[in-house]
Amino acid sequence: MALSRYPEPLGFLPAIPPGGFTAAHRLRAVTPRQPLRPSARPGLARRTALQRPPRRLQVQATQAAPAPLSQEGVVKKDRVNFAIIGAGRIGQVHAEHIAFRIRRANLIGVASGTRALAERCSLLAGCEPYYDYHEMLDNPEVDAVCICSASNQHTKQMIEAAEAGKHIFVEKPIDTDLAKIDEALLAVRKAGVKLQVGFNRRFDTNYMRIRKAIATGEIGDTHLFHIVSRDPQPPPAHYSATSGGIWLDCSIHDFDMARFLIGDEIDEVYAQGAVRIVSGLEEYGDVDTSLVMLKFRNRTMGTIDNSRQAVYGYDQRCEVFGSRGSIQINNNFANTAIVSTAEHIERDLPMHFFMDRYTDSFVRELEDFCEVLLDGKPVPCTGLDGRAPVVIALAAKKSYQEDRPVKLSEVDRPLPPELVGWDGE
Repeated sequence: MALSRYPEPLGFLPAIPPGGFTAAHRLRAVTPRQPLRPSARPGLARRTALQRPPRRLQVQATQAAPAPLSQEGVVKKDRVNFAIIGAGRIGQVHAEHIAFRIRRANLIGVASGTRALAERCSLLAGCEPYYDYHEMLDNPEVDAVCICSASNQHTKQMIEAAEAGKHIFVEKPIDTDLAKIDEALLAVRKAGVKLQVGFNRRFDTNYMRIRKAIATGEIGDTHLFHIVSRDPQPPPAHYSATSGGIWLDCSIHDFDMARFLIGDEIDEVYAQGAVRIVSGLEEYGDVDTSLVMLKFRNRTMGTIDNSRQAVYGYDQRCEVFGSRGSIQINNNFANTAIVSTAEHIERDLPMHFFMDRYTDSFVRELEDFCEVLLDGKPVPCTGLDGRAPVVIALAAKKSYQEDRPVKLSEVDRPLPPELVGWDGE
């Protein structure tokens, strides 16, 4: 059965036993090596009987002050100590990657208001569960937080993390309200912490190749582009009540990719939409099928088509046409086998969902964030980059509601003076 990205937890996590996890459950899940340190947090039982996970997951037991600034990066360490806020599906993905796949990162803890999710996620990652993320922000061992909670909680948690001196990786969208986004960006700049927004498709090798072809002039001046982005199965209708709808939830990745690939700003959008799959979306002013036309300042024109249900799998394609040629990418497949017989030529279906299609990009974006913090490299997707697709999405929504092309200037708001001229670093 296909994985859904909506409320259910990941398949690799174990079922929660009645009454929650106990020390005995954790004992079976953690690699047997050396004893764990006693918990430094009041109110938690000492767990000296448990076993320590692999060495790179270890953290220092002392409650030391945050590491001093260095010339190379913002912290003087070999690895970044991460904590995760939000233990839903994307939080679980990042927890697994930080714990087991990212060489320059440690995972300190996972926080969730849902106790079972906090315990489930921390159990597999070999870190501490937190039931109040404020307690985790107070931990001086934590250098950076991954904010993976619901979109309407992002900006509040960003502000609190910035005030606590923690560097921030936040999932998209930052928020659906530009005023709240600007407030969070102000807090980030005031605190002097680093902020990266989780538009992972920028780190996908296929899209990176398109960007290279455009940036180097390989296909000349861009004239036209088309992005296809279709999910294999839709969320329930009530999901639209909090997600912001198709343009703020689904298309927002494609709006970011449009800016990233073309390397220019969008001036105008025209959106059409329909309810063809999920009955009841009309109640929320949302659609499940969308076509958006974009006009760039450099005169490039593009289209993005989105559907909440492609029965054959996760459909992710793109083509850019220019004065010297074109470049296109197709879907990723689980294998390259093609079966040829007298009756037909066929191959297996494409990868079924975003966690299969974009696994490496999720790892790469956090590896790059580690390089920002440890090596002083530029932030690859800044808070201002995260703000821009929200403006495009709001313009698309207004265009659909009013059935006309909409300039982005109609929905945007002036940046606060403190953010004017800021490059997001």
